[in-house]
Amino acid sequence: MNSNRIEQLKTLIADSPDDPFLHYALALEHVDEMPEIARNIFNVLLKDHPDYLPAYYHAAQLYWSMGYESEARSSFENGINLARKLKDANTLRELENAYLNFQFEVG
Repeated sequence: MNSNRIEQLKTLIADSPDDPFLHYALALEHVDEMPEIARNIFNVLLKDHPDYLPAYYHAAQLYWSMGYESEARSSFENGINLARKLKDANTLRELENAYLNFQFEVG
């Protein structure tokens, strides 16, 4: 976690609160050391910007690592559906592979 980068992102978010990338970047800054904050940011990001595809993989991985299996499953499935809709083959493949690993581990 880089506190300078976090402060920069918060300043940018204050100026551009509707930019999903800024919220995504802020969530990623918190994933390792403050996962609950990252989870909250991802929750809001996916609710407010459901078409922001990059968030689904990282949100699902975080939810899974925190034991929120239902949220992880939903994020994987929603991300897969969105990737199909957007015809984003690379992201679709990445999400499908991660989801298979999730299903193998969790059931």
